[in-house]
Amino acid sequence: MGKKQNLVIGIIILASILFFIFAVSLFLSSLTSRGDYELTSGGEKIALVEVTGVIYTARDIVRQLDRYNRDKSIKGIVLRIDSPGGGIAASQEIYEKVKSVRDSGKVVIASMGGVAASGGYYVACGADTIMANPGTTTGSIGVIAELPNTQELMDKIGIKFEVIKSGEYKDIGSPHRELSKDERRLMQNLIDNAYQQFVDVITTETGLSRRQVLKYADGRVFTGQQALEYGFIDTLGTYEDAVNLAADAGGISGRPRTVKERERRITIFDLLFQDVRSVFESIQRFPRIKYQVVM
Repeated sequence: MGKKQNLVIGIIILASILFFIFAVSLFLSSLTSRGDYELTSGGEKIALVEVTGVIYTARDIVRQLDRYNRDKSIKGIVLRIDSPGGGIAASQEIYEKVKSVRDSGKVVIASMGGVAASGGYYVACGADTIMANPGTTTGSIGVIAELPNTQELMDKIGIKFEVIKSGEYKDIGSPHRELSKDERRLMQNLIDNAYQQFVDVITTETGLSRRQVLKYADGRVFTGQQALEYGFIDTLGTYEDAVNLAADAGGISGRPRTVKERERRITIFDLLFQDVRSVFESIQRFPRIKYQVVM
């Protein structure tokens, strides 16, 4: 193996290590663990549940929604969304839980922050009312798959992958080769089916006709003001407006009190000494086929 080839391999390995460290740091910066209510004053209250960043998993959001739904002192929930979307199944699980809480009789108001697009919009559809700021970035109704292809790079450095598989499509989406025509067709069918599920939810929850939804469901993003004009949200307003709306709908008079769970950012020490497995499982779940806006 020549010096030039060794240098190329060394650079690739170093770049991979640096990218991994950067990815872990970025992931940890948005990762939190939650505990008790931040404010536990007595009386009737409005609970705040935040959906922020890329949606990797539904577990924590679903747990909070279930907890607040069972708490009789909580008269309404504000689902504050500031997310570009994420995993398809995770977005669907949050939506289903929001819908379940709504159908149980507890008020749920979806409040859109700076971005509530794709899967972020999907989860909002389960609420009683969807509220956005005029400048909120929303929409991006669609599905995307990102499949890296490192075949040319591997050829240049002389690395070849031998694959033994049980079926023709078992390694579909492999980063070490291009998709075949049949594989591309199968992947397109998968994406189209997930897309139709998205459209079905919107038509069911908004009352828009399928034709009206499809007119704008081509992946484009639009503002909160445009979303109201097109019929994708119910009203414009701030987070405070959403809290007041939840309080009114929940029968709370006067200034409503709010509660949310405390947050603690996960540190590098948690990675080294605590539940390393669960953190890395979350990293590995980064969605390849997803309801997510690319900006």
